[in-house]
Amino acid sequence: MAKLESALSKVLKKITPSHEEKKQILALAEEFKQRVEEVAQKRGLDVTVRVEGSVAKNTWLRESPDIDIFMQVPPTVRREALGTTYLRIAKEAMADTKQIERFAEHPYLEATLDGTRVNIVPCYHTEKGEWKSATDRTPFHTDYVKPLLSEKLCGEIRLLKQFMKGIDVYGAEIKVGGFSGYLCELLILFYGTFLQLLKASSNWKTRTFIDLEGYYRGREEELKLIFEEPLVIIDPIDSGRNAASAVRKKRLDEFVAASRAFLEKPKEEFFYSPETKPLSSEKLLQAVKNRGSNIIFLKFRKVETVSDILWGQLYKSQISLRNLVKQHDFKLIRDTVWSDEESLNIFLLEVEHRHLPSLKKHLGPPLDKKSECKKFLRKHIGSERTLSGPRVEGGRWVVDIKRGYTDVVELFKDKLKDGGRNVGIARFVSQAIAKNLKTLIDEEILTTYSRNKNFAKFLTRYIEGKPKWLT
Repeated sequence: MAKLESALSKVLKKITPSHEEKKQILALAEEFKQRVEEVAQKRGLDVTVRVEGSVAKNTWLRESPDIDIFMQVPPTVRREALGTTYLRIAKEAMADTKQIERFAEHPYLEATLDGTRVNIVPCYHTEKGEWKSATDRTPFHTDYVKPLLSEKLCGEIRLLKQFMKGIDVYGAEIKVGGFSGYLCELLILFYGTFLQLLKASSNWKTRTFIDLEGYYRGREEELKLIFEEPLVIIDPIDSGRNAASAVRKKRLDEFVAASRAFLEKPKEEFFYSPETKPLSSEKLLQAVKNRGSNIIFLKFRKVETVSDILWGQLYKSQISLRNLVKQHDFKLIRDTVWSDEESLNIFLLEVEHRHLPSLKKHLGPPLDKKSECKKFLRKHIGSERTLSGPRVEGGRWVVDIKRGYTDVVELFKDKLKDGGRNVGIARFVSQAIAKNLKTLIDEEILTTYSRNKNFAKFLTRYIEGKPKWLT
């Protein structure tokens, strides 16, 4: 326990901003807030500007003091105006910064000034429960959480956020599919301390339900019917919303596993994800060879869309590619996807064998299904695809047929030559694939690996195949 407390104390000291740093960030947030107010006032627009997020609640991490400025506009404003009129206000207010237009449910602005990131987000100024967009809830989240926090609880929240960052499960954006800052705050409010949460999560079952405000007290069975996700945390300001809906099961499982490992062997390394050192080209090639499998890389260039939509489409396409491989009898070991979000995207699919035999045994209906047997025989007797049979085996008709594809590389080349929309590839990804797909296998990825350090790190992590915190 002494070792545990010592480790947490060291981490907390590193991640908590000093009094002076807090003053600087709060002053900066106030300056940005005033900038937006002045531009809106100059244009004669009715806007309420608020500081939201971790800065408003004193739960931000020392190294990442992101500032969230929300522009609340009247409910009568058309949705399109959030991404035009009000986005222009944000751009003008932050004219001296580096800017990127982002997209969640609607566009918002991400600006960077002297290393500090600022998100300026338009939303509607509504009454509780009358939200017109997902971002409308954020001010209500702030107003709910702030009065409940103490300095100690803020420290516990910071520990949880840093732990989640260290094990790569922090962030509700589609790319990560992990835990949001607000979710971290709710978990600490419910469990009281970082350690109590870890102890509890170590024993979480297949499905976990948390209802801070007791909306479903006495009706707990209803929760299982209303919400399908493995982790359900009822939003305290909206009884019909699961605040943990963005958490993918994989991220939840990783958090549970890491919690157990940390409690068993606590160390600071859990909080700081170590830098991945790419394998040398020689070691990579040897590692690939040692696997005895085949790794297929589907490489293509820029997808014309914003980050969140890009990752949504990549993940959707990944599922379609996974199904395509399985449907044609290739045994898939693992699959994943990587993107630099700008000019390069790569699907990785590892199969036991690139090639399959031409012959495939196909089971027909049992003999007691007379009409189905007749159809089966009509289909396969004399067919070009029939290599042997039909014959009776084990009380049913059986035929040996010729596979449509015996080479997984040829399968991809054929099915993706026009972008792959017919096999479920998402629209924007399909457009990029149709223009410049390259299908590479095993060592053919070496040139890309050598030229792109971030991809090299990604592939090294894939080859190593275990969480960084597992030792």
